[in-house]
Amino acid sequence: MADAVRTLYAVLMVLSSVASVCGNLLLLLVLLLNKDLHSDTLGLTLSFSLSDLALGLSTIPFGAHNSLFQSDGYPSEGTLCQGSGFLFLLLQTSSIHSLSWATVDKFTEICFALSYCSIWTAGRSRAVLVLVWLFCLVSAALPLLGFGSYAYSESRFLCCPSFDRDHRYFVVLWMAAGIVAPILTMCSLYGYIVYVARKQARRGTFMCNDQHCFYVPANNYLRSSIVMVSTSVCLLVCWLPYISVCLYETFSGNQSPPVASAFSAWLVLTSAALNPWITCMTQT
Repeated sequence: MADAVRTLYAVLMVLSSVASVCGNLLLLLVLLLNKDLHSDTLGLTLSFSLSDLALGLSTIPFGAHNSLFQSDGYPSEGTLCQGSGFLFLLLQTSSIHSLSWATVDKFTEICFALSYCSIWTAGRSRAVLVLVWLFCLVSAALPLLGFGSYAYSESRFLCCPSFDRDHRYFVVLWMAAGIVAPILTMCSLYGYIVYVARKQARRGTFMCNDQHCFYVPANNYLRSSIVMVSTSVCLLVCWLPYISVCLYETFSGNQSPPVASAFSAWLVLTSAALNPWITCMTQT
């Protein structure tokens, strides 16, 4: 890869790292200092925010450093590469899954306002959080146990899952359950929330059952729908190139163009910088 492209990649990664750290620290401060935002599902938001913050402090700077100063990479079997690959997969998966469950929480709050408190209890939120991290830990540990593999990618300047035919079963399993499923879930829920927002804006601002009426400000629906559409677009823009490149390398047996591989890796890591800003918009 040309030196100019490597330098550009490093600059973009540094910018993404700074944005991720600043954005997630801001989000954590807003959530922890504003008691009005404390809820039984606060742990889900803290989970993906801390995951994105960790990505901004570890994996993203690691990629920037490698592109400038570590041209030969690292031995794939080494402890450093295996550990960084494990951390990369763990944080990436925990971020997207925690964000998807936070979306389910927002969907329930908007579409089932009257029964929201009985659906999302503190115990159920903690159970979801435990299961999310258990799934992420198992997914990240599988390559260390022989199902899949971590290797240094010279085009991404990162230690990450090995996308080759020998490990296609792990790649497909992780992509389907760890990435594609939560993204499809979020986009589907966002689409339904927009539908509900338009419907609610047309019929008024009260939802009623047999006992009483519950006031729901129409602005909440409209603001949430705008944020949800923006989030869907950001998710697809950040993740589709990465998914496409990884699946192409896995099933074709060929390496994708270095620029495409590096650009897709930067995009997916940049989602760690975009998530907190979108969440802050949702909470305003």
